[in-house]
Amino acid sequence: MKRTGQKVVAGTEAPGTSQTSKKQKTSICGSGFGESDPCTSMDWGSLPHHVILRVFQFLTLVDRARASSVCRRWNEVFHIPDLWRRFEFELSQPATSYLKSTHPDLIQQIIKRHADHLQYVSFKVDSSTESAEAACDILSQLVNCSIKTLGLISTAKPSFMNVSKAHFASALTVVFVNSKSLSSIKIDDTPLDDPSLKVLVANNSDTLKLLKMSSCPHVSPAGILCVADQCHGLKELALNYYILSDELLLALSSEKHVDLEHLRIDVVSENPGQVQFHTIKKQSWDALVKHSPKVNIVMYFFLYEDEFDAFFREETPVTHLYFGRAVSKAMLGRIGMNCPRLIELVVCANGLQPLDDELIQIAERCKNLTAMGLGECEVTCRGFIEFVKMCGGRLTQLSIMEEVLIPDSDYSLDRLHLEVSKHLGRMWFPDMMPTW
Repeated sequence: MKRTGQKVVAGTEAPGTSQTSKKQKTSICGSGFGESDPCTSMDWGSLPHHVILRVFQFLTLVDRARASSVCRRWNEVFHIPDLWRRFEFELSQPATSYLKSTHPDLIQQIIKRHADHLQYVSFKVDSSTESAEAACDILSQLVNCSIKTLGLISTAKPSFMNVSKAHFASALTVVFVNSKSLSSIKIDDTPLDDPSLKVLVANNSDTLKLLKMSSCPHVSPAGILCVADQCHGLKELALNYYILSDELLLALSSEKHVDLEHLRIDVVSENPGQVQFHTIKKQSWDALVKHSPKVNIVMYFFLYEDEFDAFFREETPVTHLYFGRAVSKAMLGRIGMNCPRLIELVVCANGLQPLDDELIQIAERCKNLTAMGLGECEVTCRGFIEFVKMCGGRLTQLSIMEEVLIPDSDYSLDRLHLEVSKHLGRMWFPDMMPTW
């Protein structure tokens, strides 16, 4: 090898090189011991395709693109369809966002050469309308796609909601019509509407298994009912409470439908007192659980205290409950009485009245409870220990803020953690900050 300044020229002899050293090949391990070196000489360009492909699968897209310039063979591997099955488009406006963005040239290359290879696709956009519109523009060009999973993710505020319904629906229609094998769709906080759902069902009813569409205000109860009536393989569904109905639960409980595994329901109110929440009949819940006995029913509540009247008046088969705003003692009492399937309960705030009786009732009646989180609440140390004692080792997750616990004549905070640890069968301390 000859060195001239900073230029390296391969294949020439350096001055004074012996005949013996000529016959030696440079090992890929960088050793100069010739035949005694266990590593064999290797021409990187002659590596088998499957080996290069395996290496590329561990590289980021940027590093993969750089590696593709090593030689023609590596560049060929760079375009193998297997490397383009899964792709996340990141779209942001440099002037207003710290997020990195997929280079426009790469986007065009993907559309031109790999659109028909894409199967697992997601779009991550910042808070700008321009980025959401750019995502719709890309979707509109995937005319030869065979996508199996699609996710639209807003990293800050829901920027897709600022895209016109016509533009959004047109982009989704291209994917829904051409894919015909969609199994998973996550399109929360978007202007999805009933006509778009009908197109989805008409072309993907046999394959759809997961649909997450919380905060899609243009979807009606009739629209989601159309999905449940025809997509009999649906196993996971996430939606807002306002489109949940007795008819929907009964449709999910029909003999044609497979067992539902996960149902997430977001119960949200932005303006206190302006939303009247309907009640779901106990018979409808019972039908769903009878049909799908292992279903997880997850409910997220973001309501004000005076808006809970419609909930948990009768037995409700909810398994996971999260309260993002204050919830009253009376509401927690109803949960203890009417939620026997409860597995996890998180209360971010309650008030200044101790929750001893409510927690003890929950421990007594909710025999499946394994996780509990309490934030801005109050419970006496004595009441808390009684709750833990009744639950015992089945409490695999117990996240309680230290300021929640009120010392009493029986227990100090120091003694409390020892007593709780004894009943749990493991070391436990209260949290200094929320972990949920």
